[in-house]
Parts: sequence; structure tokens; C-alpha cells
Amino acid sequence: MRNATLEKLSWVSIYAGLLTASLGVFVHDHSPAAGLTLIIAGGLAAAFGVVMIFIRARRRPD
Repeated sequence: MRNATLEKLSWVSIYAGLLTASLGVFVHDHSPAAGLTLIIAGGLAAAFGVVMIFIRARRRPD
């Protein structure tokens, strides 16, 4: 995988995770189980994106 592709994928993962987690906060009042699931899934996606940024920073340039 090229470095540019990895970088794009990491930022998409971070923003999608944060969006999903914020959606979970709003859904939590109506359906606590669904809200908590969205918050956890979004947090994991955002954390995965942060880890991918650290991996990208350790790689050699293309």
C-alpha cells in the first residue's frame, strides 16, 4: 500500500469514527443499546485511524 493511500485511509477512518461516535451520543437518549454500540464502534474506528497515522509516520517515503 502506498503512503498516500494509507494517509487518506487513516483520515477517513478518524473522521468517520468521530462522526459515528457523535451520532451515537444523540441516539443514546432514544435507544441506549444502539447509542452505546455506535459510540464504541466510532471510538474504535477513530483509534484505528490514529494508529495508522503512527504507522504511516514510521514508514519510509515512497
